[in-house]
Amino acid sequence: MHKYNKFSGKPILSQIINLLDRPKIKRTAERNKSDRYYKKFKTIDHLITMMSVSLSGCTSLREVSSMFLAFESRINHLGINYFPKRSTIADANSKRPSLVFGEIYYDLLIVYRKFLSDSSNQFNEIKNLFIADSTTISLFCDVLKGVGRNPINGKKKGGIKMHTLINSSEDVPSLVCFTSAATHDHVFLKNLNLQKGSIIVFDKGYNDYNQYFEWNIDGISFVTRQKDNAVWISKEELEISDNTPSGVLKDEIIIITKDKVSIELRRIAYWDDSQKKLYEFITNNYKLSPDKVANIYKQRWQIETLFKRLKQNFPLKYFLGDSQNAIEIQIWVSLIVHLLLKVVQKKAERKWAYSNLVSIVRFHLMTYIDLFKFLKNPESDWEKLTNKIKEQYVLF
Repeated sequence: MHKYNKFSGKPILSQIINLLDRPKIKRTAERNKSDRYYKKFKTIDHLITMMSVSLSGCTSLREVSSMFLAFESRINHLGINYFPKRSTIADANSKRPSLVFGEIYYDLLIVYRKFLSDSSNQFNEIKNLFIADSTTISLFCDVLKGVGRNPINGKKKGGIKMHTLINSSEDVPSLVCFTSAATHDHVFLKNLNLQKGSIIVFDKGYNDYNQYFEWNIDGISFVTRQKDNAVWISKEELEISDNTPSGVLKDEIIIITKDKVSIELRRIAYWDDSQKKLYEFITNNYKLSPDKVANIYKQRWQIETLFKRLKQNFPLKYFLGDSQNAIEIQIWVSLIVHLLLKVVQKKAERKWAYSNLVSIVRFHLMTYIDLFKFLKNPESDWEKLTNKIKEQYVLF
């Protein structure tokens, strides 16, 4: 009989949970008093339960309860002593503050930040490059005010907007804020605490000339697109060197006046031949070459792939509660799971697509497989089995 060499004494879910720092989570819960009114269902139990929801793809409390009933004989491997009832999960999602899960996420980011840094990123030569953007998560009830005009029938879907900042070398959120879908994007810029010398890139939806003025004083650079209705005057046209790519059409200094405040910026007109489209960028950085400014803006697409990865691999269409707190908890836990799986992806000795990694974990959530041995060489045991059979055929 063939012997399986990838057996583990703990299921895959338990191996992922081991990446958490339980003592630090306990201290975080004590600091936020999030266990004050709970005898059994502590913050760590709540976190593990919601991680199971994110990884399994459960879309209702009934599915969660049934899943834990099926795992009852293995639940001790997860570090919890009993499976939570539907009412227990619903009550915790409604009343336990979501901020405690946000702090757990930021603590994990501090632990794994250097490990997640990608040295192969082509923009690593530019230090402290940050990308800001937002994504709207539609809700099937009017929990938070939606964006756009009110429909004729008076019914309007709610929506929560997740404002996100990432470091281009890490590919995970370094700052997250939640607002209603109707809140303007530029409000998020006030929450940033960037260091002097940082460069931030964002879409023109974040346009805020007062913030640009403050960044000029603080020594922070930005790159964005110019709004179509912007009113400006040209002050000076800069010389374009001969080795500059032909896509750069103009490089000039302009003056924009808004609310009696005048600000001097650099405007770059760039023709993208692949998309047959003209882009107009504005920045307060005069040291970067004009083609480098255009390439930095292209790097903004990295945060769009992050949003796509989160929405495709985690249940962010169906929520286990209809309160803002419950929705934020589910999003925070999805970000925690996303971070831990990025760590697993980095630790694996073989390149894996993120979606394939999530599928393996989801299908074998409570299977006793050594995750890293399997990821290193999933075909090894099958090859041994098939080669052994072939040798026996030759003997006979």
